[in-house]
Amino acid sequence: MAVARVTEITSTSKTSFSDALKKGVARAAKTLDNVTGAWVANEEVAIKGGKITEYRVRIKVTFILKG
Repeated sequence: MAVARVTEITSTSKTSFSDALKKGVARAAKTLDNVTGAWVANEEVAIKGGKITEYRVRIKVTFILKG
């Protein structure tokens, strides 16, 4: 029987939500073994001078624990 765990991370990008998501998943896969899925829990933007300066995503990443 497999046991999964979910961890939450935040990732940012100067370009887009999609880029922030890709960076977050790539970083999670470097640290966590057996990443099997992820979903976006929240999206936000940082604004300065009336312009978007940063895209932020909060991602919930699922990975299988070895046992």
